Amino acid sequence: FQFVDAHLFASLIKMKDEDDNEFLDMKTYEEIYGHMRECVDLCHRDGVIKDEVALHPEKYIIPDDNLIPMLEGFRESGVKVFLLTNSYWEYTSVAMNYLYHQANVDTELKKKNEWLKLFDLVIVGSCKPAFLIDPYLNLFRVNPENERIFVKYGNNGVYEIKALGDNGAETFLERGKVFQGGNWQHLMAMLKTEAGEEILYVGDHLYSDVLRSKRTLGWRSTFIMPELEDEMRKYHEQLPVLDQIMELRKLRDELSTYGNSISCIINKGGGDDEEDNAEKLKNMEEDDLKIKQALTQTAEKYHAAFHPKWGQMFLAGYQDSRLAYFVENYACLYTAKATNLGLSSINHTYRTSGEMLPHDKLLATNDTLFSTDDDSLDIDE
Repeated sequence: FQFVDAHLFASLIKMKDEDDNEFLDMKTYEEIYGHMRECVDLCHRDGVIKDEVALHPEKYIIPDDNLIPMLEGFRESGVKVFLLTNSYWEYTSVAMNYLYHQANVDTELKKKNEWLKLFDLVIVGSCKPAFLIDPYLNLFRVNPENERIFVKYGNNGVYEIKALGDNGAETFLERGKVFQGGNWQHLMAMLKTEAGEEILYVGDHLYSDVLRSKRTLGWRSTFIMPELEDEMRKYHEQLPVLDQIMELRKLRDELSTYGNSISCIINKGGGDDEEDNAEKLKNMEEDDLKIKQALTQTAEKYHAAFHPKWGQMFLAGYQDSRLAYFVENYACLYTAKATNLGLSSINHTYRTSGEMLPHDKLLATNDTLFSTDDDSLDIDE
């Protein structure tokens, strides 16, 4: 969803800056962004986007042969599986029927909603991120057969579940497992869990899905990033170029270190080789400039292989991008598609990799010498 906003906004800014557009010329960038957001929100609210997808799901929805086996495997292994979506029942039914049957099936088959057996609980119209932060949202029960809401549970719906006894969640879900709205308290009560770390929430919206579920509720989170697959493929193809970049940067570092040691000697008096050392510094400055130019050209070639303007998604120059920052800090896992989770057993443990500060990385390399002496440096020719 965020890519839609970014693309529209960038296109409008280009029209304002480069074209003769009287309407846009009268608007500030902030006003243009506000109008764009209103239009996108309206498209989601009035259904024009999802109505088109529902009519031609084969044009917009890409089936995954591994989806059904993965969900069936989770259920057979005793893992509770839930579907939480902002889409309402009508669209959810169309999309899930298409994914389940991998075809745009007839009305009678759609009404059976056979895909529901893959889930313990389905919540539509959830209004995320409000679902994850507002404890007062009401929960409604949905009848899949006639697509009507026929029972309303207030924010006290949690207590209604508990009032049914030890098996209250099971009894509550036996009456139907499709709901609309509600909040995280209803969800966790029906799943019979009070610990956020027992839930792994998989979503493709960095703010509504990942950031809120992790930071507010402490859920484990998996961020789905379809572009990651192409990003990794290009990264693998560009490894030889990346090696060149790293070698050039290492060469500049070594040259800088050597030049610094010579400068220290000159500052302390220079000895008998002061003129010789000054000549060395001058030559090193010239060499560094040549290496810098070669590094710039190589880096531009490397980044352009990912995108002609933006380069890699996870990098801004040599630093992590904002996207990388949020993914690293709020997504417990991230992958190109949800079905990748089915490639490992449910007992698999995902552990964090060890992080190192710059001084740790420096000492971790074999060619770094560690010394606590304050002696002056010796310069080898």
